[in-house]
Amino acid sequence: MEKLTEFVTTSEESLKSLRKQESELCEAVMKAKKRVNEINIELEGIVENLGDAKVDKHEDSRRRKKGEIVDHFKKLFPGVYGRMLDMCQPIHKRFNIAITKVLGKNMEAIVVDTEKTGRACIQYLKEQMLEAETFLPLDYIDAKPLKERLRNMNEQRNVKLLYDVLQYDPPAIKRAVLYATNNALVCDTAEDANKVAYELDGKRYDAVALDGTYYQKNGFISGGSTDLEKRARRWDDKMMHNLKMKKEKLTEELRENMKTTRKESELNTLQSQIKGLESRLKYSTSDKDGPVQRNVHSLDTEIKQLEEKLKEFDPVMKELKGKINERAKKINIIKERMNTFEDEVFADFCVQIGVENIRQYEEKELQAQQERAKKRLEFENQRNKLANQLEFEEFKNTEGEVHKWEKEVDNDKEEYEKSKTAEENQRKLIEEEMAKTEDLKNLKIAQKMDMGKVEESMNETKKKLTSVQKEIAVVQKQVNVYEVKVEQKRSDRHGILKTCKMDDVTLPFVNGNMDDIDQEGGSFQLDGDSETPTEQSSSLSSRQIYDREAQIQIDFGSLPDRMRDLDGDDVKIEVERMKKEISDMQVHLHRVQAPNMRAVERLDGVQNRFHETNEEFENARKRAKKAKMAFEKIKKDRNDRFMNCFEHVSTRIDDIYKALAKNQSAQAFLGPENPEEPYLDGINYNCVAPGKRFQPMSNLSGGEKTVAALALLFAIHSFQPAPFFVLDEIDAALDNTNIGKVASFIREQTETQFQCIVISLKEEFYGHADALVGICPDPGDCTISRVITIDLTEYPDPMLQARREDEPHVVR
Repeated sequence: MEKLTEFVTTSEESLKSLRKQESELCEAVMKAKKRVNEINIELEGIVENLGDAKVDKHEDSRRRKKGEIVDHFKKLFPGVYGRMLDMCQPIHKRFNIAITKVLGKNMEAIVVDTEKTGRACIQYLKEQMLEAETFLPLDYIDAKPLKERLRNMNEQRNVKLLYDVLQYDPPAIKRAVLYATNNALVCDTAEDANKVAYELDGKRYDAVALDGTYYQKNGFISGGSTDLEKRARRWDDKMMHNLKMKKEKLTEELRENMKTTRKESELNTLQSQIKGLESRLKYSTSDKDGPVQRNVHSLDTEIKQLEEKLKEFDPVMKELKGKINERAKKINIIKERMNTFEDEVFADFCVQIGVENIRQYEEKELQAQQERAKKRLEFENQRNKLANQLEFEEFKNTEGEVHKWEKEVDNDKEEYEKSKTAEENQRKLIEEEMAKTEDLKNLKIAQKMDMGKVEESMNETKKKLTSVQKEIAVVQKQVNVYEVKVEQKRSDRHGILKTCKMDDVTLPFVNGNMDDIDQEGGSFQLDGDSETPTEQSSSLSSRQIYDREAQIQIDFGSLPDRMRDLDGDDVKIEVERMKKEISDMQVHLHRVQAPNMRAVERLDGVQNRFHETNEEFENARKRAKKAKMAFEKIKKDRNDRFMNCFEHVSTRIDDIYKALAKNQSAQAFLGPENPEEPYLDGINYNCVAPGKRFQPMSNLSGGEKTVAALALLFAIHSFQPAPFFVLDEIDAALDNTNIGKVASFIREQTETQFQCIVISLKEEFYGHADALVGICPDPGDCTISRVITIDLTEYPDPMLQARREDEPHVVR
């Protein structure tokens, strides 16, 4: 009984442990199976997308290294988002080349939150001596707002904003995407892009065709190239690389889940163990609690009775034991005889079956019969238990349970109908809200378009206001000059009138008389004033004097017409001429001793000649005045054109010199020797080389002078761009470092600004070209030049790759 109880307790503990293991194992297997199905579906899609695509191992390794640099930045500096190439993706493959053309070097740029973070990253790159990188700080870059009206252009088909065909994540980098795309438009063909860029609604836009032809609103046009197609394939390579990485992760996860699913056999074994243990525990409990409980009382009573009878039968038992012992001895003697006889009878049989005697055979047979009987008994017990279990199951109230569950099902159906009705109501509300949201979106777009138009109108108004303010300032200066001239003329008029009064020269007046002319010691007639004339004269200010004299009007009716139109220098010349004539006349009068009787005749002749000369002089004066006005106009036009060019070149030359030197500490500036008329004298050009103090241009080295000259050349070119450059051995005085910087700048500018033909003998320079043209003599009787051409775009270009990796890490 104790063993049975101990067995039941142990079995219950084992059953509890096994059930816990079964629950955990079953949950793990189900999750693993579900995840295996999901992974297989994802792998099928990845394999379908991958196809036969292959990623260059070198490019893949380089991209992995650059990705590690960005990951390291993210750990060190929280404000690092990632590369534009990794965070952006075209919505379709056909836009790859167009997007690559517009993004340019910003395609590899790293987006950071602030300028401070960008400078910290640059400092880290310098300390670790890593490759140069370009950074786009979101708080520093000048990102133009998106023009919503460009999304609704109906004049040309299939025209879209480049911003709309580029997906990006996270949304926080929107300013960087706006800065890189710059409201550029993408078109199907180069002809459409040309029309959109220069012929649409009277305005200019940046437009790019699907083949990479880029029309900029400043007039620059650049086409696609093999290098551009190679760069555009990086979008596909990036997708393939990401798919491969995802495939590797999913494959590894699939292996782990397959290991878990293989535990299903272990789960089946565990479940069979649980079932067997439950059966044994059930029957053991039944055996323990059933018969024992019922028979324990009767057995105790029977034991007591048997013990009493045993006491009564003790003497008899002793007598019987003595008889039994005697009979046992007789039986043993008889058995010995029987055994001897049996051995003689069955000797041959025992030898045949291989036993010592017949008794050994009978013992084996008896043991086998006992085992069969035991098995039969166990089978009977099992059958009885099953029959009892069957009766128990039939005895249960199955119909009641069925009715109960049917009622539960009806209740659930009612709840489902209610939930369905509530769902319909909520769906209607959602649709109404979505309709309102759509209306609000349309209203928002319309308001944005209106706001864009208003902003453009404001910008135009601001430009006009600025120009008007400049014109007002110019007019104000002219007014001040004219006021000074008027004051000077008033002073001159006052002096002339005083001289006439002092010399007693009679003047014809329309209004006023000689007494109204103020002079020292003169008098004025003031109504109702008792002051003396001297006091009155001293009390008048200059302005009062000029105002009073302004009321005096002189009659110029007797003055010849040619003298009425004189002004400026002509008046001075005429005055000098008259003074000279007066002086000559006075000298002549002193010399004349007697009157000449023919003077009247000579006077008539002189007057005739005077009238002719006067007419010629009048015509000449008008021609001179007309020529002077034309000269002033040309002079102003010349000054405006020169200053427009000079201001543009002086503004751009510093940025270009910094770009050529690859150093922000470099400086270049222009200054005119004659600020008033700069085109009449020279222009001062000075440069501060990187890492050096200011010194005259003549003290710079040959290489520094070459870089400065190239900066001036490219700055002048930026004002009125030429179709292409022909540069003849500009690298003659440059070392390898400066050759690399100049070649890198020219290569970068040729992508968007101009085309260039360079004559060079240095590999460090012409190694950056797209194509080489060599001139060499052809051996023979006479020397003949032969031309050899090589297209470098068809071959791997490690120098070009190194140039791209060494692009300047300038915080924009």
